[in-house]
Amino acid sequence: MDIFGVLTLVGGLALFLYGMSVMGAGLEKVSGGRLELLLERLTSNSLFAVLLGAGVTAVIQSSSATTVMVVGFVNSGIMKLSQAIGIIMGANVGTTVTSWILSLTGVQSDSVWIRLLKPSSFSPVLALIGIILYMSGKNSKKRDIGEILLGFAVLMFGMETMSGAVKPLADVPEFTSLLTVFKNPLLGVVTGAVLTAIIQSSSASVGILQALSATGAFTYSTCIPIIMGQNIGTCVTAMLSAIGANKSAKRTAFVHLYFNLIGAAVFIVLYFGLDLFIDFRFSNQTVGAAGIAFIHSVFNIGTTILLLPFIRGLEKLAYLTIPLSEEEKTPAEDEVFKLLDDRFLQTPGFAIEQCRSLANQMAELSKECFLKAVEALFSDGSEETAEGVIALENRIDVYEDKISVYLAKLSSQNLAYQDSQNVSTLLHCITDIERISDHAVNVVESAQEMRKRKLHFSKKATEEMEIYTEAVTDILGRALDAFVSGNEKLAFTVEPLEEVIDGLNKNVKKRHVKRLRKGKCTIELGLILSDIATNYERVADHCSNIALYLMQEQDVELEAHNYVNHLREKNGGNFGLQLEAFEEKYRLGKSK
Repeated sequence: MDIFGVLTLVGGLALFLYGMSVMGAGLEKVSGGRLELLLERLTSNSLFAVLLGAGVTAVIQSSSATTVMVVGFVNSGIMKLSQAIGIIMGANVGTTVTSWILSLTGVQSDSVWIRLLKPSSFSPVLALIGIILYMSGKNSKKRDIGEILLGFAVLMFGMETMSGAVKPLADVPEFTSLLTVFKNPLLGVVTGAVLTAIIQSSSASVGILQALSATGAFTYSTCIPIIMGQNIGTCVTAMLSAIGANKSAKRTAFVHLYFNLIGAAVFIVLYFGLDLFIDFRFSNQTVGAAGIAFIHSVFNIGTTILLLPFIRGLEKLAYLTIPLSEEEKTPAEDEVFKLLDDRFLQTPGFAIEQCRSLANQMAELSKECFLKAVEALFSDGSEETAEGVIALENRIDVYEDKISVYLAKLSSQNLAYQDSQNVSTLLHCITDIERISDHAVNVVESAQEMRKRKLHFSKKATEEMEIYTEAVTDILGRALDAFVSGNEKLAFTVEPLEEVIDGLNKNVKKRHVKRLRKGKCTIELGLILSDIATNYERVADHCSNIALYLMQEQDVELEAHNYVNHLREKNGGNFGLQLEAFEEKYRLGKSK
């Protein structure tokens, strides 16, 4: 092989690895985190967990990605180690799909229909369809599908290029003599492990081995130890991912390592042990791409069948390696934020769902904070109630800080358009949710001041403020429930009520000024009432903002400055009917 052959080989390898990366990224965008949510929720049964792990890995084309995701699940506490083991086993089975797809490069036949199965025949067609979708697709889904097809075409082109570049090596005596070194099983295992550890993908390293098999210089006895090593090498990704994680995540990474080490040891001992007595005839036969895919599948499926009954044993082995600590027995309050694991940043769709889950908790805390503040206002609440509101507000501040930082990291990833929209919506909404809790603290501080000075609203002022409070509590419930459930119809009802609250705010203040003039109220009480009314109106404004962001997800043309007009046009008479209904429901009595 001359220098040009080497350059062709290197170029083919680069295209192969790039194509695999592009295809995997496209598949992840299309899944939008749904596959990872399945992994999180449906792993109670070990056999089902294996099947699920295999299915997800077959779709996203990366056992390393699945395993790293599982390490993140365990680290964040949303999955137990026993559940993770089944998924890890399934991931090893699912990764064999890639090697079978790559084996199509070795299809040989004079039949037109069989030749159409060769990647060199159908990859150009996929590339053409892919580039059309990628360049002309207006929605992100079409562009992502185009990215998958382009990635697959580039991957296959790289595979063909590598195979063509290495074929001349069959006539190079130095190369064929070098392969005799791999007849030592231990050296073959080490070589496979090191290669996979370097490129961080067993699928890619098996693909490289399949390309090299085009030289005709590899035999079954040479390839088997290398494939065993490749499965061990893929554990490096999970081990690196576990650095800095909690002990549960480290145990998960060790389970992955033990699973492949035990499987490789058993497989090699059985194969070479039986070969001594039976003398397998195929051992010294030349192996092709399909043969490598077959060995890869037999090893992973066989190891899974062998060790599936011993999941508890693998779990105990992991706990022997890293014993349970006292800290794990008494988890800290901030364990909840482990959902925001940096490992999930590689799968943006799922990372967004984790942020949404915490944002939903934050919304519920904000609602509770406001309701407690109202309780303190109307029941001469104790100091304990006021302290509870302040403690909740501090907790909500922590939520906003943690989620915002994580979303900022997420926004720097290569996000699909819809994922980018979701990140923007969450960032805006959590800011408004946090501000609602700030206004709740302002309300409770006004209640504390009234209690301290022994001040009380007049009967009429109390009635008006109760109606105002009921309206604000209603809009808060509608906005936050719409946020948590993603209910666009409920979000549409927020703005008519917000307009009614604007009117209530003006009327309540105006009526209190009249009472001041008639001497029925003091200036001190007037200032406090004005502060409370203003905070109520601001809470309603933040609810309106949340509803707007939710509706903008569905209608990108919706703009804040033209919000009300747009809703009136879109809903027709509905908006007016809702406005009338809310005006009737929250109508103030006659002024005195």
